[in-house]
Amino acid sequence: MLRIIRHLLAIAVLPFSVTVLIPVWLARRSDIPLAVGSDAREIAGQALGAVLLGLGLLLFGATFRKFDRDGQGTLAPWDPPRRLVVRGPYAYVRNPMISGVVMVLLGEALVLLSRPHLEWALLFFAINAVSIPLIEEPMLRERFREEYREYCRHVPRLLPRLRPWRPGTD
Repeated sequence: MLRIIRHLLAIAVLPFSVTVLIPVWLARRSDIPLAVGSDAREIAGQALGAVLLGLGLLLFGATFRKFDRDGQGTLAPWDPPRRLVVRGPYAYVRNPMISGVVMVLLGEALVLLSRPHLEWALLFFAINAVSIPLIEEPMLRERFREEYREYCRHVPRLLPRLRPWRPGTD
């Protein structure tokens, strides 16, 4: 039961705020309705947005499970994984959870046909592109030492590899 509470708290504070609370606030502030586009181009963009949103949720779910099962922790910085997670989506890119959230945000922007939501998605990406190497990665290097350094040598930060990396290969 404690494990579930830890995960729910982490989700409520982090991805829920980023992908639900802030986008709802933006939509209300900018008076952006959820409506079907007025022409084929807008409808195609909304369909692409729905696909991105779904893929982002799937990727987020897969990374969340890996943090729980393989890492024995949560996505929250105050309750991080106890073991380095390098399998599943993490074998392709070091930050697939952020990739999943960015996909959700871009999907929301397209579904809503909203410039403010697109700006939020780009701002979220930029914040993470700066904070990950400056804050998160030094802490991971300290916690996981050579295991993390080897992982970084083989798995890129933001753009995925074509084939998964396996420890002890390459």
